Amino acid sequence: MQDVGENETEVTEFILVGWSNRPKARMGLMVLFIVSYAVILVGNGLIIVVVINDSRLHSPMYFFLCNLSIIDLCFSSTGIPQSIVNCLVDRPVMSLPLCYSQILLGLLFGTCECLLLAVMAYDRYVAISNPLRYTLIMNRNICITFAAMTWTTAFMVTIVPCLVKPARFCGKNEVDHLVCEFKAVFKLLCTDTSSDILGMFFTSTFTLVFPLIFIVFSYIRILVAIMRMHSDSEGGRMKAFSTCGSHLAVVVMYYGSCMASYLTPQSKETHLGDKIIFVFYAIATPMFNPLIYTLRNQEVMGSLKRLVSGKK
Repeated sequence: MQDVGENETEVTEFILVGWSNRPKARMGLMVLFIVSYAVILVGNGLIIVVVINDSRLHSPMYFFLCNLSIIDLCFSSTGIPQSIVNCLVDRPVMSLPLCYSQILLGLLFGTCECLLLAVMAYDRYVAISNPLRYTLIMNRNICITFAAMTWTTAFMVTIVPCLVKPARFCGKNEVDHLVCEFKAVFKLLCTDTSSDILGMFFTSTFTLVFPLIFIVFSYIRILVAIMRMHSDSEGGRMKAFSTCGSHLAVVVMYYGSCMASYLTPQSKETHLGDKIIFVFYAIATPMFNPLIYTLRNQEVMGSLKRLVSGKK
């Protein structure tokens, strides 16, 4: 703590008290974090290696899937390792720069995933509704442009506003969470937060609601295109349903938990439900993404088997 005024003390570190009085719960969470993080590293790492290694997977869909795995790896790495360390201490302490960096990186990668899922929905729409011109429309330059726009937009709506208007904390420094989660730390701002809450609502709407509306619209068009397929193309219809079903499962899981967390009314206290929701979208989504995409995808499974067996 540093004195900044007669009755004010500037916060230089945070004490994470979310599970202070629950040693058994912390030990259970630590085991969950370790196992989940191992699955995340192995699953997403294998997807990246397989896509890069197999030239048959050098298509737009797998390019974006590889990007999704990179984002999941980065997103989970911002919080899970620190959470494992925090489980070992009754009242873990994090410095303000470390805590602030964890918040910004979590927002950046989380927003990237929201936008990338919308791009992946557009990719599936083009592939199914216009298959003959798919490789022409979704060419290499377009794919790279979409990926770059995803990262740039996420950076502009998360990192830039925080750098332009740095957060100021004074007084309380106890965070009711296991990590420096945005909503939990946001409650400790010592300035008027009414404008910040309004800005957070509009940012969440832009990064969650608008992409979700676009995804729903894209899948309505995809469903219409699948229904118009000739009856003799039943195999292609089932493959389209399988691919789109995998993507929809990820969308429902990720957007549902994020909207439950960031579009619900703010409260002065962090409830147990908020912590459970955080664990769900920070751990479950990156962990299940590789399983959802690989177990339902014969091309990825075939490439993975060839990679393991050493066959070309």
